[in-house]
Amino acid sequence: MTTLEERPRTALLVIDVQNGVVAGAPALDDVLTNINTLLDKARSAGVPVVWVQHQDEDLVPGTESWEYVPELKRLDTEPLVAKGYPDSFDDTDLESVLAEHGVGRLLVTGAQTDCCVRSTLHGALVRGYDATLVADAHTTEDLTAYGAPAPEQVIAHTNLYWSNQSAPGRQAGTVKTADVEF
Repeated sequence: MTTLEERPRTALLVIDVQNGVVAGAPALDDVLTNINTLLDKARSAGVPVVWVQHQDEDLVPGTESWEYVPELKRLDTEPLVAKGYPDSFDDTDLESVLAEHGVGRLLVTGAQTDCCVRSTLHGALVRGYDATLVADAHTTEDLTAYGAPAPEQVIAHTNLYWSNQSAPGRQAGTVKTADVEF
């Protein structure tokens, strides 16, 4: 139901599952298993997979912390979008990559739930995309020392919050990995 004309395709978006981003994240093995399941489903169905990789003073290109976790393998044919802001659309070529593939609907996975994942979901919705969060394929770090809720609560709240999102002519919501069909 996207508002983007002639953009009927869906893409799987994998955001910032980098060593320095997900180290110590709860249920990481389960999240990685779910993302790999989604990668297999998307690739088998010919659905575009787009990878997003954050870089800043803590995630310097070429360093181990900047690299994607070894459990996830990007194919050379799959676009990699470099970003420096939480919203994967801000100051990147993500929009042109999606347009090139005719994408108007995104299935979003990755890290961190309360920052880059949530910012990208909002960014997609306001730009006219349908944006679905894969409820069991995202995670975040423990920021309780700074007053944030426990990571499991952040993840649960984000799933609840996004399951009730909508916008004129666009769809949002959540889905579990097992229920994703391309």
